[in-house]
Formats: sequence, structure tokens, C-alpha cells
Amino acid sequence: MRKIKNPWIGVEGYNCFACCPDNPHGLHMEFYEDGDDVVCYWTPSTDFLSWIDTVHGGVQATLIDETCGWVISRKFQTVGVTSKMELRYHKPVHVTSEPLEIRARVVEVRRNLVTVEAQILSPEGVVCTSATALFFLTPREKLDPIYHRDYVLEDD
Repeated sequence: MRKIKNPWIGVEGYNCFACCPDNPHGLHMEFYEDGDDVVCYWTPSTDFLSWIDTVHGGVQATLIDETCGWVISRKFQTVGVTSKMELRYHKPVHVTSEPLEIRARVVEVRRNLVTVEAQILSPEGVVCTSATALFFLTPREKLDPIYHRDYVLEDD
């Protein structure tokens, strides 16, 4: 498993709630490539609760959506937008001192539409939340130059 370099660090205006390491209110997500999967390890805190000891469902949706987005960026080297995302909450996601695992992978490609499946797993490996997301890809040649970033593995 190798860490994916965040190509946005140092870009003026970059303050993503999910993945910017400098956003004081953000999730500070980092991503790794594990074969076909993109993985994030994230330790929840009480800042992201909905109910006592339970991570807010919207935060869970953000964790999954962002991980799926990084699948698109890393595997296709372009940006995509979420067209549809269906989540299923299986078990509560509790605040824990050990990281959760958010794991996502491409399951289908149809022209410029990509289906990604993702899960949030407890530290014990129990699936707490699962999702299927449909992304619309922007062809790299049609991107505004500001989005021309290479999602490479560190030490490449």
C-alpha cells in the first residue's frame, strides 16, 4: 500500500473540508492505493457526532464521497463529479481511538460514467456503511488548466 500524493497542497484557494490538511474544521483525510482500491484511515472525534458516540451520517457520506472521488482522480487522472450516491447505514460508526477504514474501488465504466463502490469499516473490520456512487468524468483535455494535477504515489 502506497500513499497518494495530494497535488492540491500549496494551491491558493484550496481548503477542501474533506482532504485539506490545513482546514481547521476539516476531516484531514489522506489516501493510499492498495491494488485496485483507494483507502483512507480516519480516526473520528467528538467534533463529528450526531448522537452520543455516533458519527453523523452526513460526515459518513462525506468520507465515502471523498474517497470515491480520489478513486476517480487516481485511476483516471482527471476530475469527476458525483451524479448519484446511494448509501446504506448498516451499523453505527462510533468514536474510537483507532482509525476507521474507508475503502473504494471502480466496479463499472461506461464511457464517461464510472460506478464506484465503497465501505466504511470499523476498527474490527465490520462494515458499518456501504455505498454505490456514479461519477461523471471530465475528459482531461476539457479540464480548466487549474485542474491539471497528477495524482501520483509518493516517492514516484
